[in-house]
Amino acid sequence: MHTKTMEGLIGARTNMEMINTPFRVFKEARLKNDTAMMERAMGYMGDFHEDAYEYKEEADEGMKKDAEETRKIAEKQREEMIRNRREEREEQQKKLEEERKENKGDQPVDTVEISEDGKVLLKENTQTVEEGPETDGVDSDTGAQARPKADLEPVFYSSTGEVNPMKDAGEKLAASV
Repeated sequence: MHTKTMEGLIGARTNMEMINTPFRVFKEARLKNDTAMMERAMGYMGDFHEDAYEYKEEADEGMKKDAEETRKIAEKQREEMIRNRREEREEQQKKLEEERKENKGDQPVDTVEISEDGKVLLKENTQTVEEGPETDGVDSDTGAQARPKADLEPVFYSSTGEVNPMKDAGEKLAASV
């Protein structure tokens, strides 16, 4: 809190409390019909009232300075946050460039790990054909390649849950998650 604000608030409060004394004297003088004392008490009340408003104006000036200082501090904090974000972004870009260099310019590659249970299921659901250099994964009797036992066509599920078989391999498909 700015010094002017504190001084203004304390001064205004003190003068408003000090008005009570001449006001009490005014009430007593009115009961006694003493107009001279009433006029003096009113003069003191007016002086205290004026002083209270002067202190109020001083408090207002102090609050304006407080607001300016707060605004400056907030601006500095914003600038610091912006600078920190820029530094973080630059660091992230450097890391991405390093990763791209490690990939030797190739497209980033995602890897998939298949669990042991998945490997077992894959072996159970796939026909095994001996692969060798002369067969190249093709059964010599039937000329067929190793494929799933169920021999199912790939299917897609619509948003309603209906099964839609994949009609053409060249179709474009949009998927949302």
